Amino acid sequence: MRTPALRPRSVRIGAAIVSALALGAGVVTASPALAAVRDDDPSVGAAAPNGLVVNEVESNGDDTDWVELANTSSASIDLTGYAFLDDDSTHDAYVLPAGSTIAPGGYFVIDQLSATAPGFDFGLGGADTARVYDPAGDLVLRYSWTSHAVVTYGRCADGTGALVDTTASTKGAANDCSSPVRINEVESQDGTPGDWVELTNVGSTTVDLGGYVLKDSEDDHAYTIPAGTTIVAGGFTVLDEADFGFGLGKADSARVFDPRGALVDSYSWTAHAAATYGRNPDGTGDFAETAESTKGTANRFAGVVTAEPWPGGPDETVLDDEDTFTGDLSGIDWTTSSTSSTSEDGQLWAVQNGDGLLYHLTSDGQGGWAPSNAAGTDLRYADGTGTPDAEGVTVTSDDPGAVYVSTERDNDVSKTSRPSVLRYATTDGSESTLRATDEWDLAADFPGLGANAGLEGVTWIPDSWLTEQGFADEHTGAAYAPSTYAGHGEGLFFVGVEGTASVSAYALMADGSFQRVATIGSPFAVVADVQFDPTLDALWVVCDDACAGRTALYELTDGAFTAAKVFEAPSNADRTLANEGFAISGVCADGERATFYADDNDTDGFSLRTGTYPCEGSGTDPGTDPGTDPTPTPAPGDGGSTPAPTPGTGGPTPTPSPTAPAAPIAPVAPSETGLTDTNRGGVSAPSSARAGETITVTVGTRYAGDRVNVWLYSTPTLLGTVTVGADGTVRVTIPADAPAGEHRIVVTAEDGTVLGWTPITITADGQLAFTGAEGLGAGALIAFLLLAAGAGVLIVRRRKAAAAE
Repeated sequence: MRTPALRPRSVRIGAAIVSALALGAGVVTASPALAAVRDDDPSVGAAAPNGLVVNEVESNGDDTDWVELANTSSASIDLTGYAFLDDDSTHDAYVLPAGSTIAPGGYFVIDQLSATAPGFDFGLGGADTARVYDPAGDLVLRYSWTSHAVVTYGRCADGTGALVDTTASTKGAANDCSSPVRINEVESQDGTPGDWVELTNVGSTTVDLGGYVLKDSEDDHAYTIPAGTTIVAGGFTVLDEADFGFGLGKADSARVFDPRGALVDSYSWTAHAAATYGRNPDGTGDFAETAESTKGTANRFAGVVTAEPWPGGPDETVLDDEDTFTGDLSGIDWTTSSTSSTSEDGQLWAVQNGDGLLYHLTSDGQGGWAPSNAAGTDLRYADGTGTPDAEGVTVTSDDPGAVYVSTERDNDVSKTSRPSVLRYATTDGSESTLRATDEWDLAADFPGLGANAGLEGVTWIPDSWLTEQGFADEHTGAAYAPSTYAGHGEGLFFVGVEGTASVSAYALMADGSFQRVATIGSPFAVVADVQFDPTLDALWVVCDDACAGRTALYELTDGAFTAAKVFEAPSNADRTLANEGFAISGVCADGERATFYADDNDTDGFSLRTGTYPCEGSGTDPGTDPGTDPTPTPAPGDGGSTPAPTPGTGGPTPTPSPTAPAAPIAPVAPSETGLTDTNRGGVSAPSSARAGETITVTVGTRYAGDRVNVWLYSTPTLLGTVTVGADGTVRVTIPADAPAGEHRIVVTAEDGTVLGWTPITITADGQLAFTGAEGLGAGALIAFLLLAAGAGVLIVRRRKAAAAE
């Protein structure tokens, strides 16, 4: 989401601690307590007279945003006390700590705040500026851009050339200004019509391949690609044996040289592949045997879900009139129309995060949509205070007189995480103000979660569907039984958590308590929304512009939600739209269902767009209407104007399917004696982590889609049974009571086979692992703990937290 400009902000606590405290013995030392930052000056460029230059900028494609400085001089430059800002002067400038230096010809990265390191606490946007001030407050470096780089903006040549879109991100190292042409797939046997080599373009612009040369392992086998042969950014071009005139052998190589004779890329093999050899992922990954030949298209691998074209219409069409919304429209949900409406198009609920507004939208029956409450309903917490950072919205069939909203924080206390689900009693959003009748604050389940990294989306799935489909309860290790969670209503809430890039399923009880029932990994860097689709018996998991508008469709397999398909954005859609909200209609008309998108950036003055998804038949699928259950239950609170039911006081628990699903096999911890040097490695994890911190463990793309068990040793503790994402990773949380010291992360297959292990150092909650601090005094130790507390966010959004009007 985007952070609204609710105040001139005081100095961030963590940044103040970083800049005010001395932490000797090799730990970060003191910096000026406040940044001396003077006015902006657009005449200042990206290179300073002393040889300091802006060398590379990452604003949208990494775990954190960052700016890399380079030193082109022959002397070291002391950066102590330098300050960094983006284009928003209301942000607190990040002051570089004492001891920050950059060697001659070296690099220095100014990074974003993370769970384990200090940094700036704002994001870098698609149109933004990097500003660096010296300790006197004078602006010494300034670089602006108008849109995100496809990769990064970097100097080509490194250190001295113009800042252009680079071929690869090279944080803290020389820029990659090489040709973006890569060998992507090789067929050396039984191809159609013969052998072939597929090339792809990992850059941002079309490349003319004229003059490039293809060779096999022999230099005299050379084919010069004719002029006029091009390859678009992200596209594929195939060179056939009939053109290059030589075959590829059982043990051979494919090599590509640019017109100057420089080697661009190569791949060698010692045996024919059963299908082909291809990169995973396309263009950038390592070569492996593919599942099938995909000549001229994206590679496919066994167990890996490959993004495919959107199966619906190619367009996302604007629905709202210009300036209907003020920006920050985030979550959206579709349900059937109320009984008083004659429209068959249903109704939409939407929330706006910056000012905490709820909208109820209706169709005019002719393709137009508009809010019935034009000013929006002002949402408040139960006591009437605060501005909930409303990110997601859903309705339920067991509580038709209410709307549920997911939040990241209270915008009036914007630096404190408050990842909550709030219930509001309303049927049409006609109230000017609503107080929450109930709140489920999930903060205890996400220790260290950043204030801007909480609950982005929410959807509700009925217990009857979950039990019928054989949903497994990761909390109990058995088939999901609704009766386990007394007072939770008749379904579970699934929330998309931005900071963990995952989805978690919760039983929300009437007394405000909760229990996590499952965690679902995603292939995305950000989960922007989630949407249950009973028409497809599936769960939509949505990314925004951080993933170029991709969506994933999850199905229940062996008790767990698993990614069945990943779709690209519609072909004509603008992939830079910040579509944080996604909904899909239950009405099938002329073979199509309407999809809806909420653009948080209000691009060109429009926030609401629509597309299509194919369907069969026509009419409304009753399963998509969560608001028609005829047996609502009494509401517990009086914070709204209309009494309504709550999931905490739901009716009788649905009877499980007559054929109960088989309980999953309880994971069995491997013997510690079985953890040897032979199976060490194979998986990777951070070298250190705080107790209570959520970490990413890389298992490998060959296990994508598999269920694995993740353990913490010495005393074996199951951290979770999770599904490996398409990128080969899983997310698990270190227990808050894990003892400090040396441990091991162990990953096993469902049958107990050890897939690998890696050492990890656990520090006490709030500490950071560090070395060289022996003899640290009590005062300095306290200062260090405060620094860690100030930096203790799980992840910071890579996109710009821009100010709302």
